[in-house]
Amino acid sequence: MLDIVRKTILLGIGLASMTRDKIEEVAKKIAETEKLTKEESRKLAEDLLKQSDEAAKNLKDQVEKFVDNALEKLDSPSRKDLQKLEERIKKLEELRKVE
Repeated sequence: MLDIVRKTILLGIGLASMTRDKIEEVAKKIAETEKLTKEESRKLAEDLLKQSDEAAKNLKDQVEKFVDNALEKLDSPSRKDLQKLEERIKKLEELRKVE
C-alpha cells in the first residue's frame, strides 16, 4: 500500500520541482492518513526526498542533452569551442609580441 501511495505522489505532483518543505509536508499528511509509525513516516520522507533529488538530476540531464542537441543542429559553437579559440588567440598574440 505504501508503495502505491509513493508512486501516486511521484506521478501526480511532479516531485522534481517540489521543495524539501513541501515533500516533508506531503509525507506527514500521508503518514497521518495511513497511520504510519514514526519510523515509517521518516523513511517515507527520506525516500521521497531521495526520489525528488534523482528526478531533479534526471530532468537537468535531459534538458542539457536537449539543449546540446539543439545547439549542435544549429551548428552553433559550444562554450568549450569558444574557450579553445580564446586560448589560441592569446597564444598567437603572445607570439606576435615576442617577434
